[in-house]
Amino acid sequence: MAQATSFPKDKIKVLLLENIHSSARDLFREDGFIVEEVHGALDYDALLKQVADAHIIGIRSKTQLTEEVLAAAKRLLCVGCFCIGTNQVDLQAANVRGIPVFNAPFSNTRSVAELVLAEIVMLARQLGDCVRQLHQGQWIKSATGRHEIRGKTLGVIGYGHIGSQVGVLAEAFGMRVLYYDIAKKLPMGNNRPVASLEALLTQSDFVTLHVPATSQTQGMIQAEHIAQMRPGSYLVNASRGSVVNLEALAEAIKSEHIAGAAIDVYPKEPKKNGEHFDSPLIGLPNVVLTPHIGGSTEEAQESIGVEVGSACLDFTNNGSTASAVNFPQAELPLRSDSHRILNAHKNVPGVMAEISRILGELNANIHAQHLVTDDATGYLITDLDKNVSEEVYRAISSLDTNIKTRILY
Repeated sequence: MAQATSFPKDKIKVLLLENIHSSARDLFREDGFIVEEVHGALDYDALLKQVADAHIIGIRSKTQLTEEVLAAAKRLLCVGCFCIGTNQVDLQAANVRGIPVFNAPFSNTRSVAELVLAEIVMLARQLGDCVRQLHQGQWIKSATGRHEIRGKTLGVIGYGHIGSQVGVLAEAFGMRVLYYDIAKKLPMGNNRPVASLEALLTQSDFVTLHVPATSQTQGMIQAEHIAQMRPGSYLVNASRGSVVNLEALAEAIKSEHIAGAAIDVYPKEPKKNGEHFDSPLIGLPNVVLTPHIGGSTEEAQESIGVEVGSACLDFTNNGSTASAVNFPQAELPLRSDSHRILNAHKNVPGVMAEISRILGELNANIHAQHLVTDDATGYLITDLDKNVSEEVYRAISSLDTNIKTRILY
């Protein structure tokens, strides 16, 4: 006979939005979950309706999971962001509701890095303009303003997973690589750190941005920073649309202080394919504009589907929050001789005393236990004897400090 489960897997609903790769869908279905897919983002009212009975929600970059949306998702266990960024989710609102959020910090690294190197070559050779001219029937062959990238200096702003990979690939092209990051990072190969953003801008022939969307990076490249760049240098942004002042960049290209730019992300992006797109960079010479496709390769999307889908499965099936971006991170190996209580609670004094009292009064034998907290929330995993698990679950769930409690067996 199949072993009984605490909550039947065929009752767990997974809502996948925005054309998430089939690798995620297949993972959930193979584990017995119900999967509902929506191709594209939903409007706000439709989203509120769809999340009402979802246990797991998977999104990419366009769906906004605000506090109101999370409040409407009464059954929600966790959120999967099938991308790198998580700024489309109110992380604190999810935290205080006991909802961990998972993302894919590694899976599209190579895809983005390869695009950046391709765009650097395109800018150096003015390939975008050459392609357009030939499509218009114009044969214009010239070496003027075209350059090799070998021997040039690349400045990388933000030396994380993607920035460091860009540095490795650029070095293989024969480039000199400098990087600037607010945190100390181990250099890859012959990449070298610089002490300030100004130092990087003044020394680089190409500047590429790989930073998250934070209050520190909001508008970090303004007219005064572009003015610090070398005359005839190039700017690449495949990080976040809020980082670069595009109006200032357009003026620098028109004045020929900047020789070209490649932009993949924008302050305002269309919600779906076919919608009108506008930018002050449209029509400018040697400007490569792409529709937020840095991680849009089959390989990256398949890998993201597996990475984030697996994290959501691990949490649902055993309570692991090891890779959560907004939640105390805890993990315990499963035991066959126990039932598992998962408890998210308000991080206030006395919670563990109350839980210990419950365990003592019910004479519960603890096989393993792990508690982790952040400023707002505590997360407790407890493996205990099967014969008292239901009573312990009910008693902990009734505490005033309880946010969310589950039982697994």
